[in-house]
Amino acid sequence: MKHVSISNRKADHLNLTSDGQSAFRNKTTLLQELHLIHQALPECSLDDIKLHCELFGHPVSAPLIIAGMTGGHEKAAQINQDLAKVAQALNIPFGLGSQRAMALHPELIDTFDVRKHAPDVLLIGNIGVVHAKEYGTAHVHELTKKIQANVMAVHLNPAMELIQEQGDRDFTGCLDTIKSLLDTLDIPIVVKETGCGISPQVAKQLKTIGVQYIDVSGSGGTSWVAVESRRAQKNSLHQSIGEELWDWGLPTAVSIASCVHQNINVIASGGIRTASDIAAALSLGAQGVGFAAPVLTAYNEGGYDQVLAFFEKRYLTLKSIMLLTGSQDIHALQNAPHYIDHTLREWLTCLGLR
Repeated sequence: MKHVSISNRKADHLNLTSDGQSAFRNKTTLLQELHLIHQALPECSLDDIKLHCELFGHPVSAPLIIAGMTGGHEKAAQINQDLAKVAQALNIPFGLGSQRAMALHPELIDTFDVRKHAPDVLLIGNIGVVHAKEYGTAHVHELTKKIQANVMAVHLNPAMELIQEQGDRDFTGCLDTIKSLLDTLDIPIVVKETGCGISPQVAKQLKTIGVQYIDVSGSGGTSWVAVESRRAQKNSLHQSIGEELWDWGLPTAVSIASCVHQNINVIASGGIRTASDIAAALSLGAQGVGFAAPVLTAYNEGGYDQVLAFFEKRYLTLKSIMLLTGSQDIHALQNAPHYIDHTLREWLTCLGLR
């Protein structure tokens, strides 16, 4: 019965993030408040602009990631395989959804097993920190080996779990769990939020124990509180609380700055939609940028080909932005002149990030 419940929940998550009705209502990423300064004499050619860089110590063609979305149910296998093939074709990292279902039910490994379809891709596994605490480091290590992951994402999702009717309620010991994984696993670990962002305080806590990579997954895109609220029984207490906390979280731009302030390598995700979002996130100091919901939308519209077209458009538009800022490579874009508008500036000033 529990097997069916987990698979059904994963299917619900896909459906409820695909219909566009689980977005933040009033809160944005604030990436739109960073304005890159136009350079009318860029002194470079579009053909000479380079997007390649390194993420997690691996060379990639662009600082873009297909973020973890799914696994653990019958639809997930084909989706993950097709998206992994896109990542292989583009030479960008690919993330899997939470491997909890696989941990509890090893027969579901086929929904996560993409290595044969993407032999060279930088593959990112995924486990919740509460479940990592429950399973122990040896089991998490086994999960990475079974899918041949190059990186392990350890996700934080207290807000989502509180709204989930049978979600976790005890988040004690999570920092110690992350420290144990850092000390034990032989691959990089990226600590990842799930739509509510990373505060300066949490960034400092993670820096103190040795975390080098954080995926901020800030607010402004899909609200996982909203997803669980919509999953909850109608008129239930969980649905009511989810409605009130629908927009809970820190904007993606603020979360990026929180981690950059601690000299942590940042993956920007949460509401990233356009090449302008990518450029703004990189200008704030992110090393890479993750896409989830818009990739799933593209996949639902036209499968592999539509996802490939989605990224090709962003490649060309990002290169265009780089030319218009006189940036010949990603490092130059990260250091390009920019102006920060008042709302984001007030956030950064209030939190001591400027």
